[in-house]
Amino acid sequence: MSDNTNDTGVFVISLDFELLWGVWDVTTKKRYGANILGVKEVIPQLIDLFDRYHIKVTFATVGFLFARNKEELLSYVPSRVPVYANGDYNVYKKEFPTLGSCEKDDPYHFGYSLFEQVKQSAHEIGTHTFSHYFCLEKGQSKEDFEADIVAAKKIAAANNVTLSSIVFPRNQVNPEYLSILQAHGIHVYRHNQPSWIYKPRTLAAENIFIRICRFLDAYFPLSGHNTYPISRQAGQAVNIPASRFLKPYNRHLAWLEKLKLNRILTEMTLAAQKKHLYHLWWHPHNFGVNIPENMANLTVILDHYAYLNKTYGFRNSTMKEAAGV
Repeated sequence: MSDNTNDTGVFVISLDFELLWGVWDVTTKKRYGANILGVKEVIPQLIDLFDRYHIKVTFATVGFLFARNKEELLSYVPSRVPVYANGDYNVYKKEFPTLGSCEKDDPYHFGYSLFEQVKQSAHEIGTHTFSHYFCLEKGQSKEDFEADIVAAKKIAAANNVTLSSIVFPRNQVNPEYLSILQAHGIHVYRHNQPSWIYKPRTLAAENIFIRICRFLDAYFPLSGHNTYPISRQAGQAVNIPASRFLKPYNRHLAWLEKLKLNRILTEMTLAAQKKHLYHLWWHPHNFGVNIPENMANLTVILDHYAYLNKTYGFRNSTMKEAAGV
C-alpha cells in the first residue's frame, strides 16, 4: 500500500552524531580537533534550543559512542568486521590503537556524557551504524554489514535504546542492505537528494567537480527545492530523504550566509505550502567552532518553522514519526 499524502507539511531534522569516528580517516586532531571538542558545548545548546521551539530531532549515533570506556567498547566489537579493499578505511586497525581509556582522557572518541544528555531528552536516537561503516566500499560484504548492525543494536539495547532509524555514513546508501535493516527492526532511513550531485558514491569517486557543485547548491537552486511527499510501501523500509545539509558558518564566506539561509527558508515555505517533507541535516561537530554564529543561524531557521507552523500547520517530526512506524 502506498501513501503519498500528508495532512500537513513535515519538518524533520537529523544529526549525524559521530565525534572523531566520522572524520578520523579524512582529517587530523590538529586540523579538526577544535570542532570535535566543541561538541561538548554544542549538544546541550542544541537540546536547549530545540526545547524552546518544541522541536524533536533524530540523533543518528555511531554505536561506538554508546560505550562508557574502551573496555566496554571492545566487548561489543563483532567477531566479523569489514575488510575494506582500501586498508586506510579500516577503523579497527588504523584508529583503535590511538584510543584512550574513557571520555575523560579521550574526548575525541568517547562521548557517553553527551549520549546521556540526548537519551534523557525527548529526541529519537537512531543509528549511524556501529563503526561508521562504509556501505559502498569494495571489500566489505552484506555479512559484514549485518554483523555491524547486530553490534549496534546490542550496545543500544544495553542502554535501553531501541533503534528504528538509520543514517548511512558518508551518505553511502546501499539499497541491497535495506532488507538486512528490516530484518533487525530498523525500518526508516535517510536517502540522499535525487540530484546526480548527491548520488551515493564511494569515497574515491568524490571528485572536485562534484564538491564544487554541492557547494554552489547550498546557495543557489542547482538541484531544485528538494521537498517531497512521503511514500510508504507496505513491508518496505521508509525513506525520509534529505533536503538540505546545513553548512556551518564560515567567517570567510560570511557574505554568503543570507543566501544560504534564504535557500533553506524558501524550501521550508514550499514544503509547508505543498504539504511536503523537508529534511535538514548536519553533524554536531560542524557547529563545534563559531558556535554563537551557528546557533544564531539555526535560530533563524527555527523562527521560520514557528511561523510556518502557525500559518500552514507545518509540523515537526523525528524520522521515525515521519515514517509512521
